Amino acid sequence: MNKVLLGIMLGGVLGIFDGLSALVSAPETRPEILGIVIGSTVKGIVAGLVIGFFSRKVNSLALGVVFGLAVGLLLAWPIAYMNALAGKSYYWQIMLPGGVLGTIVGFATQRYGEARARRVGALSS
Repeated sequence: MNKVLLGIMLGGVLGIFDGLSALVSAPETRPEILGIVIGSTVKGIVAGLVIGFFSRKVNSLALGVVFGLAVGLLLAWPIAYMNALAGKSYYWQIMLPGGVLGTIVGFATQRYGEARARRVGALSS
């Protein structure tokens, strides 16, 4: 499977679990769980897309993991910040699963994703 598609699919699946982790880390969010899961799934898909494109261009496991972590944290931060502005302190409950999601997707796209096949020109021998 190519790196971008793997990133999107894995990001979406992990995004579901990212959202469901709110039931454990912040049980009082139970009434909003559907919105949380949908938002986390979209965030995971976006993270997977970005990380997959990076993995296609850069073939380094270490850089893929670090970039994945950075993307996961970057996409989780606005959500944590908006919650803080609303008076809800869920910083770690949001940032930690986002960072883990990005790290796993960064690792998987580098390790298991297939590089895009190079096109061979008609005049090459």
